[in-house]
Amino acid sequence: MKDTNRREFLKGTAWMGLAGAMAGCVTKNLHIANSSGAPMQGYHDKPIEEIRVGFVGLGRRGPKSCRRLTLLPGVRIVAICDYVPERTAAINDWRVKSGFPKVPEYNGLEGYKRMSARDDVDVIYSVASWDSHTNINLCALENGKHVFTEMPGALTVEDCWRQVEASEKARRHCMLLENCCYGEDEMLLLNMVRKGLFGELVHAEAGYIHDQRGLDHLMGPDDPNKSFVIDGKAVPKIGVTPNLRNYYMKAHGNWYPTHGLGPIARCLNINRGDAFDYLVSMESKSACLQAYGKGKYPGGWQSKIDIVKGDMNQSLIRTKLGRSILLQHDIFSPRPYSRLLVLTGTHGEFRGYPSLQMTFEKDWGDGATHNFFTASKIEEIKEQYGHACWKAAKALIKKIGGHGGIDAMMDLRWTYCLHKGLVRRAKLG
Repeated sequence: MKDTNRREFLKGTAWMGLAGAMAGCVTKNLHIANSSGAPMQGYHDKPIEEIRVGFVGLGRRGPKSCRRLTLLPGVRIVAICDYVPERTAAINDWRVKSGFPKVPEYNGLEGYKRMSARDDVDVIYSVASWDSHTNINLCALENGKHVFTEMPGALTVEDCWRQVEASEKARRHCMLLENCCYGEDEMLLLNMVRKGLFGELVHAEAGYIHDQRGLDHLMGPDDPNKSFVIDGKAVPKIGVTPNLRNYYMKAHGNWYPTHGLGPIARCLNINRGDAFDYLVSMESKSACLQAYGKGKYPGGWQSKIDIVKGDMNQSLIRTKLGRSILLQHDIFSPRPYSRLLVLTGTHGEFRGYPSLQMTFEKDWGDGATHNFFTASKIEEIKEQYGHACWKAAKALIKKIGGHGGIDAMMDLRWTYCLHKGLVRRAKLG
């Protein structure tokens, strides 16, 4: 089937029977390494005893991620890359001080191309700026490397398809590093859903509510109108550095949906028996970031910033099986952090981050749903239904860290699967 036809096919309903049939078999060994262009669902590759990583992107978040990978068992970073030489040098200084050898450094806007061409790299781990993800990922896949990429994996639907097709052609994994899928509460919820404790699933809520007005990538210190020189070329600061206001100045929408939607999609078996059908979306006006800029930086460029994106973006999604999902995104308002994480079924409800609440009834009308369970009852449930991965790896997760351990769990999961030659979803839930 030609790719264009396949894209139209996936928009319809005829594929549902096939997806339903596949839902029960994706954890089986569907090793098809000699095939080219086949779907990657259920794919696994030969085991890799020592995973050799080429790391790209050492800006705002990259250094912590690079140091975290250095501590993973069975993983060796063999090269590092960033367009700014000072950043790669700083990581090598840290490696030497921490007892690890220096590794080759690749710099400039196309350093990732030279690094991806190395024969001693199995994985490209990308924590670069949003608008560079697609080019880095495609280059890695074309060079026969597995790719693990920070969010968002792409900025357009077309770039999503380009990466899907490149992954299928190369027979290499291209995985989105959505750490919230691996949170302790999120995996607790997944385990409870798999055991049917909430009955038939009907509705979910997900989101990313995170006040970021005071962070550098929105309000400074760099003036977005200035540029600097890389490889002899004048490059605007905005669009090369992770100054996210670049995107919010251009377009409406939810630029960061997967923190909330990823865990919910997994619980609803999206693309493994159900699928997103359609959505409606609306935004509030844009006011909070401009007010912050004028109030905190009177007279500065921050006081004149023009943001297109509204403060609150909300989407209502309906799935093929008739479930509804409320998805929210708001990073400009003075609100406490939340990922929502709500799932409601015929037997009860789960409410996650920032505070854990839940209830479910074992017998119809036994009264359990009139109030959420007590804190002590929830602790009992966490002990009983906590995911085996978290129970087995808590000591190592605490040592490696990263957003309360969810980064460590995410990295432990993909490295374990590559070490063993497993499908990534195998035995996860």
